Amino acid sequence: MLNQLRKSTVFITGIILGVSIAIGHSVYALKDDQQIPFEDLQAFTEVFSKVKSDYVESVDDKKLIEDAIRGMLSGLDPHSSYLNTSEFSDLKIGTTGQFGGLGIEVGMENGYVKVISPIDDTPAARAGIHASDLIIKLNEKTVKGMTLNDAVKIMRGKPNTDIILTIVREGESKPLVFTITREIIRVKSVKNRMLEPGFGYVRITNFQSRTTADLLKAISDLQKEQTLEGMVLDLRNNPGGVLNGAVGVSNAFIDDGLIVYTEGRVDDSSHRYVATPGDSLNGAPLVILINGGSASASEIVAGALQDHKRAIIVGTKSFGKGSVQTIQELQNGSAVKLTTARYFTPNGRSIQAKGIEPDIELSTLKISADAKKSSRGFSENDLEGRLNNPNGDDSDKSADKSEKKPESDNLPETDFQLFEALNLLKGLRIMNQLQNS
Repeated sequence: MLNQLRKSTVFITGIILGVSIAIGHSVYALKDDQQIPFEDLQAFTEVFSKVKSDYVESVDDKKLIEDAIRGMLSGLDPHSSYLNTSEFSDLKIGTTGQFGGLGIEVGMENGYVKVISPIDDTPAARAGIHASDLIIKLNEKTVKGMTLNDAVKIMRGKPNTDIILTIVREGESKPLVFTITREIIRVKSVKNRMLEPGFGYVRITNFQSRTTADLLKAISDLQKEQTLEGMVLDLRNNPGGVLNGAVGVSNAFIDDGLIVYTEGRVDDSSHRYVATPGDSLNGAPLVILINGGSASASEIVAGALQDHKRAIIVGTKSFGKGSVQTIQELQNGSAVKLTTARYFTPNGRSIQAKGIEPDIELSTLKISADAKKSSRGFSENDLEGRLNNPNGDDSDKSADKSEKKPESDNLPETDFQLFEALNLLKGLRIMNQLQNS
């Protein structure tokens, strides 16, 4: 038995050294001042031997090595991880959208699964899951101690099957329990509508390869209805996505200059993305809505347009995911998801762990029933025996109650941030009219 352990130790050491040298020469090229940590590798093999000889149950060599790799990567940052062949296959399936899931972007925080953002029109969003919620239990399983990949694997499953999420939410005195039915997740990236004549609204739910083309079509459709005097771009609860999508969306509103750049240790991880001429809004005012669920690619767009002074950013501080992950397939069919670079805005601001600060900070508000009743206020028109208007404009009494109100009339109650963004656009229009006159 002892001889087998010694052989196993030598074998593992050889594998580790071989991999270290191969990576050093073919990818990273070890510098003169970098050395392979032989003493630390020896400590690893000693621990491996102790587990093999003394642990209460026999453990498979492959599992021990895989767990060691997972631990190495999870200790780097929350977004680096090891994907075995099954997990890597699931990831590739996930990028096509052909899987049963809940529709949430998640990360890890203090050993629990944290909701970065629920995706529009998905089971999670309809159930009432919020950005920053902490998932503490999946069905009857405690999340503490799970890897993020393990948790995601449980949340995914066959469509029309249920899963119970137990969630801790800031401001709530006890955990919340949600039963959610999985669906095939197919996300429509871009939605649009007119808020009022002259003022358009475009929402981007996540960034896909077609997002830029869909955005330009949405703006074109709005402009066919009426000349746009201003537009709201809604990036709230947008967890990010494809980098090229973020670059393309930014480019749609910027004539020239830097959009974003990345910096990493490897030459291939450092890039600069520059705008090409053309503004799809022809200079019309632009307001961008963000919140704590706006991450990664959303922050690239908000940061670029803020630095170029092309848009006014309204809402709350964004999530702060300013890192780039690269997925590298390994020879055995598994893969490593490794953080390889950081994003920077045109002015050199790092998004990482800081996020984008809005130009106008505006939290969401809930309007009580009493406030709704009193929102119209009291006026001369309510006084008994008042004088009539000589022009015959008895507005409150003569108005056609059945006439459909503009959609924006309900915004103070349904979406206060969007209501204020629309008011801001109206103010900018008035300023432009005054300047032109």
